[in-house]
Amino acid sequence: MDKSKNQVLTEKSIRLLQQNQYTFDVNPELTKSEMKDWIEQFFKVKVKGMNSRRLPGRRRRQRGNKLGTSGSVRRKRMIVTLRNNDVIPLFLN
Repeated sequence: MDKSKNQVLTEKSIRLLQQNQYTFDVNPELTKSEMKDWIEQFFKVKVKGMNSRRLPGRRRRQRGNKLGTSGSVRRKRMIVTLRNNDVIPLFLN
């Protein structure tokens, strides 16, 4: 699982599980087609659609007690929609 950093379990992502949508934090350089191919091969499922978004950098204190965003900490989150009969286990051993 080197392409996907981890599966996200938030209130929203748990609600999305009812619609057969799974949320992953991924490598920021990863494209949708690369992630789709990887999920289909790794989990042996068929991906119906994908949405992705770049999350803002984390807030950090800078000089003079000002808050600013760090450009070095970039994150990307993908929501993957599967066919109705496919599932991904939440926790892999």
